[in-house]
Amino acid sequence: MAAGTAVAGVSDIAFLSRLHAVPSAEAKVSPEAVQLLPEIEPTVRLIEDTPRDRLMEVVAERIKAGMSYRELLAGLLLAGVRNVEPRPSVGFKFHAVLVVHSAHLASLSSPAADRWLPVFWALDNFKSAQARDVREGNWTMPPVNQKQVPS
Repeated sequence: MAAGTAVAGVSDIAFLSRLHAVPSAEAKVSPEAVQLLPEIEPTVRLIEDTPRDRLMEVVAERIKAGMSYRELLAGLLLAGVRNVEPRPSVGFKFHAVLVVHSAHLASLSSPAADRWLPVFWALDNFKSAQARDVREGNWTMPPVNQKQVPS
């Protein structure tokens, strides 16, 4: 049974071999990349709103159309921060946010042709956490009230 599952899992990720390799320069990410700016919002929405069973295919198509590694990584982190409640304690379903950095580090340690795999795993992990969050009340981080932010 486990062998059949493993084989099915490998065939499920075969699409990754059809994506371009991620060069080292593209995989370098700075903190400035992870800001909820208008230009990243469509990527965040794509990750939030696409059903789990279609997300891999849809994201792969976006990558083929030009979505960068950095854009996908930033969108994934921001979708998690906005949609996965970090309580009652950090961890559990919020692990989907915490794991994004580890997925990025795994990508950096991988050959260029395999750098998408950890990020796609993290995408699926986010969708699992998002589904659990919906079952537990569907928490969403509200927009920042700029009047309450100290200057």
